[in-house]
Amino acid sequence: MSRNGTNADVVMDGVPCKRMKVEAVDPVSPLNFDSPEALFESLISPIKTETFFKEYWEQRPLLIQRDDPSLAAYFQSLFQLTDLKHLCRQGMYYGRDINVCRCVNGRKKVLNKSSKVHYLQLRKDFDQKRATIQFHQPQRFKDELWKIQEKLECFFGSLVGSNVYITPSESQGLPPHYDDIEVFILQLEGKKHWRLYQPTVPLAREYNVEPEDKIGAPTHEFTLKPGDLLYFPRGTIHQADTPPGLAHSTHVTISTYQNNSWGDFLLDVIPGLLFDTAKKEIKFRTGIPRQLLMQVDDTAVSTERLSGFLRLLADQLEGTRDLRSSEMKKDFIRSRLPPYYLGDGSSLSIPDGRYPKLNSKVKLRFKDYIVMTVETDKDTSGEIQEQMVYIYHSLRNKRNAHMMFGNDNEMAEALGLRFSLSYMDALKQLWSSEIISVKELKLNTDAEKENLVLALWTECLVEVI
Repeated sequence: MSRNGTNADVVMDGVPCKRMKVEAVDPVSPLNFDSPEALFESLISPIKTETFFKEYWEQRPLLIQRDDPSLAAYFQSLFQLTDLKHLCRQGMYYGRDINVCRCVNGRKKVLNKSSKVHYLQLRKDFDQKRATIQFHQPQRFKDELWKIQEKLECFFGSLVGSNVYITPSESQGLPPHYDDIEVFILQLEGKKHWRLYQPTVPLAREYNVEPEDKIGAPTHEFTLKPGDLLYFPRGTIHQADTPPGLAHSTHVTISTYQNNSWGDFLLDVIPGLLFDTAKKEIKFRTGIPRQLLMQVDDTAVSTERLSGFLRLLADQLEGTRDLRSSEMKKDFIRSRLPPYYLGDGSSLSIPDGRYPKLNSKVKLRFKDYIVMTVETDKDTSGEIQEQMVYIYHSLRNKRNAHMMFGNDNEMAEALGLRFSLSYMDALKQLWSSEIISVKELKLNTDAEKENLVLALWTECLVEVI
């Protein structure tokens, strides 16, 4: 591998030019927003989506270098250093919205103040202390990033966050580290020199700083310029600095798949499966041995019994028709971005078009922004009642709260509707049909059919064709 790039992982696109002129205007997007799939493939062009997931996803880094002035101009429009002046007037705070830091002797030195961010002080730290400015979740304020990320959330079926990093010349913001997210880096302004290293914890589940003397030589080393894209899997150790001779570098890190592994999914579905199995199998309802919880190290009997129970659960799982994943689905739907819209967003809150009737033909709207779960209801005393079908959606989620966990933002309740379990088949019909007649829905009475589509219509989830 050359120190100027990688042999197997670099994709060059376009004809090299001597100097790339980037205009400070809002260019027409070179990305394809026709569908989530089209957006992703245009983002990683010229790589095909199938090739990406077969050869790179969760496996190895991919560097896409593109000498395309229109793409470079578009990337620059996503976020620029000059945007900070206007954003600071809106009321930014250290820690919540902005971090100021610098890598000093292999360690991250945080230079935050304990107050509201003032632009002049921010620029002083940037210019004089050579500090990196990290702007959290810019999609809250930058419409084009909102447009990109909400489509990517549809594509991945997982939350998609972002951070902007602005680093002055001959400086580095963060020490070598790895993350618990899949990373897509878009170079927006200037250039950034990157070094990637072999993971010590492949597909890591947590963030960690790694001492430089323990990570060996880089497996990849290259410099990103505007229009370039870099992908690497979670667990990839990396560090980056702005080369000398430049005013600064700006890149945005778009991230996804945090806590979205098979292990996380098992933690979500096993409680429901265990609850259902215990209702049918008396073995699961027998008491544990007397004083088991008081024992220190004598676990042979309990591990043998638990192994048997797990094998029985595995058998039950193979015969299960519907997995009851609810918490991961609810967390995703209540935390994700609302659909991108122009104007005041009234199309997402006020039903549009004709009132649905029994003879109407209807179509499900915003299918990519809806999840369906089966949950066990409880009454006010906590007593378990019956299973119900819940339809949750993200149409009225708050854009300005996206990915701001633990920052004085209360976890929003998932928005949606509740139906009897007998409505499940009719709801699945709506999901699987492009257009369907209301009277063809699999419900016992005409009144139930009308009530179902009316409830969905009031939430802007169906339209009359």
